[in-house]
Amino acid sequence: MRHVIALDVGGTGMKAALAGPGGELLHQARRATGRERGPEAVVAGILDFAAELRALGADRFGGDAVAAGVAVPGIIDEEHGTAVYAANLGWRDVPLRALLSERLGGIPVALGHDVRTGGLAEGRVGAGRGADRFLFVPLGTGIAGAIGIGGRVEAGAHGFAGEIGHVVVRPAGTPCPCGQRGCLERYASASAVSQAWAEACGDPQADAADCAKAVESGDARAARVWQDAVDALADGLVTALTLLDPRVLIIGGGLAEAGETLFTPLRDAVRRRVTFQKLPELVPAALGDTAGCLGAGLMAWDLLDIPDTTATPPEVTT
Repeated sequence: MRHVIALDVGGTGMKAALAGPGGELLHQARRATGRERGPEAVVAGILDFAAELRALGADRFGGDAVAAGVAVPGIIDEEHGTAVYAANLGWRDVPLRALLSERLGGIPVALGHDVRTGGLAEGRVGAGRGADRFLFVPLGTGIAGAIGIGGRVEAGAHGFAGEIGHVVVRPAGTPCPCGQRGCLERYASASAVSQAWAEACGDPQADAADCAKAVESGDARAARVWQDAVDALADGLVTALTLLDPRVLIIGGGLAEAGETLFTPLRDAVRRRVTFQKLPELVPAALGDTAGCLGAGLMAWDLLDIPDTTATPPEVTT
């Protein structure tokens, strides 16, 4: 069976898969990045992991992988295949595409930003399937975004497209590490909600999931913290939909795991803010933590000019 190698590299762990031409994950594996051993060791671990997958695929399917895709965090130069900067991994200007291609026998390799890669999968085979334009916004430690147009995700002229977390929603507000004040992710990310709830309830170990549970139980303090985050998120999303006019707005990440505790007030808050804009369908992400591998696989198939944009969310075997 023709197959590709898909890698999703995070700050602490790596997910990998062999993906078939319909987007199905034929095999999955995970391991730590080993970042405590330094940036060069992380790169070596990625190359070794990919080589193991290549050998496994050749043994199981009777032929080598025809391409590979890899999603990584940080600043990515997709055109030149370089991981320009990733603070969590200690990377600067790593020619990852070339290194992987060499290790994998010269096959074509696609390198993509982790959020845009996950957004590609959500747009094609997940919650945005069938939509010509979508915006994918994962709410995690920070907030990023992926702008989907015609089955592809826009990187921008310099690789920064979709960084909705740094839209200013509270001018002169909380300082952000980016250098601005009042950025969206300082108010509506999972980490921001965790911090606000820990301060409100007096428990330094409390997190966003605990806040959501407290909201569901009727806690007034939690309700205030939650509504503040929802209002900030709605402000940022309305700015985005005014600029981009997406047909579908996909919300993922840890905060979205709260389900309708998030989505019901968020839909209401967005609806109250729109005037002339067309209200998009606002839906939860569908692919969970498989989105990165699925997207990396789709990028790999795209290199061969045979993307399958009609695939249904695939079943996974290991």
